[in-house]
Amino acid sequence: MKFEQLHLITPLLRAVEQEGYETPSPIQEKAIPGALEGRDILGCAQTGTGKTAAFALPILQRLAPHAKEQGRRPIRALVLTPTRELALQIYENFCGYGRHLRLRSAVIFGGVSQVPQVEALRRGVDILVATPGRLWDLMNQGHIRLDAVEIFVLDEADRMLDMGFVNDVKKIVAKLPQKKQTLFFSATMPREIQELVSSLLTNPIRVEVTPQATTVELIDQSVYFVDKANKRRLLTHLLRDDKVTSALVFTRTKHGADRVVRELGRDKINAQAIHGNKSQNARQQALQNFKSGKIRVLVATDIAARGIDVEELSHVFNYDLPNIPETYVHRIGRTGRAGLSGTAISFCDYEEKAYLSDIEKLIGKPVPVVEDHPYPMQVFEVAPNQERGQRRPSHQQGRQQPDGKGKSAQEGRRPAQRPAAPRQNNPVKAARPSQQSVKEPASQAPHQNKRQNDAAHAPKAANAQRNRSSQDRGRGGRNGGSRSIRLPKNFAEGVITRPNPWGDIFSK
Repeated sequence: MKFEQLHLITPLLRAVEQEGYETPSPIQEKAIPGALEGRDILGCAQTGTGKTAAFALPILQRLAPHAKEQGRRPIRALVLTPTRELALQIYENFCGYGRHLRLRSAVIFGGVSQVPQVEALRRGVDILVATPGRLWDLMNQGHIRLDAVEIFVLDEADRMLDMGFVNDVKKIVAKLPQKKQTLFFSATMPREIQELVSSLLTNPIRVEVTPQATTVELIDQSVYFVDKANKRRLLTHLLRDDKVTSALVFTRTKHGADRVVRELGRDKINAQAIHGNKSQNARQQALQNFKSGKIRVLVATDIAARGIDVEELSHVFNYDLPNIPETYVHRIGRTGRAGLSGTAISFCDYEEKAYLSDIEKLIGKPVPVVEDHPYPMQVFEVAPNQERGQRRPSHQQGRQQPDGKGKSAQEGRRPAQRPAAPRQNNPVKAARPSQQSVKEPASQAPHQNKRQNDAAHAPKAANAQRNRSSQDRGRGGRNGGSRSIRLPKNFAEGVITRPNPWGDIFSK
């Protein structure tokens, strides 16, 4: 099929030709005709399938006949997307496809000054591409009204769910007119997304290019079982292969991305990181360096990677396996685009085996295992201290509040209840320091009773802390400035606390 057969107007056909498109992708072929008729669209498609053009071209064609050359321009089309990078990419596509039309587009997102964005809105906008947070802020400030919106697009809906934007989306939708066309796109369709679809769409045309539980067939997938401590060495080993012309490395956390970049730098491999803690300029510069070939390794978190569109990306590395199986589908979809082949390599340590099992259930087949590599897994069981009642850290749970940073620590309050008694089936006691283990100057003798009292509470504090954390730390006393220390092994993992005025006076 040719684009001419989709009944697109001449200005759009010229723009499509200038963009280098020859034939429409499957999702464009299926979605554009229905969207031009004004029907609601439910698109289930992975990233890299051409879905941006599938909704951008119909929007431009439907709005073009009533474009205003002068006067106030109300927002007639709203595109909501989860991340800055994706919003910017969609905006650039609208500008490219609509270069021969009199329509005006704008993009707004957080992390940068809102002043130029507000000025663009005041000049008038036909099509607005936005992230939920910045859009809601500007709506509350009175800079944006959505009562004239004719077409609403919700892109990457499953990512909205993962990032906790669903409530913001619902608040924004409540400000839209009841009568509108809705185009809804998501790579996966979990239950929460299906409920959102039911509330937003009316008799939609369902367009499913790639089934939800499958991955791109042209991608060569493999998994390496490797200990966490050797992941960086294995990554360096694989990146030195000449076949890796460009690599996108996924980590679970922002700090993990920075750490991988530093370690690769020590191995003489030039890489840059892109994540939420980076400024917008730094993120755009890193992405531009990657696209231009100045660097061949880009390390990213899942959220920051949304909107990264790199042609002929040769490799995707899952340095950390995702704890959400659908995220795996998003990640590996970055390679193997436009009919090209690609390679997706995953690292799996002992604690990530459950994640791999969930991924294989989703995609419906096992990921091939590469056994012949220089850093085979050596750890096949949980450490003994984790089997004695201590909990393994779970990436699906919320982060625990570090000691000394809670409200009670800041206000110098003691807990209302006495520390819990040690468990009977695991009677590990914290040893009290002897008089010889702590030396103090004679001039500070008046404080001796206070120090002894603090030390006496150490076993109880240690036992209470052991019950709720996998790390044994001391607990501060009434004085908010008290400090915690870890004693040598011969103290049987005991912990004592002491006020700051004494300094670090310990003897071996």
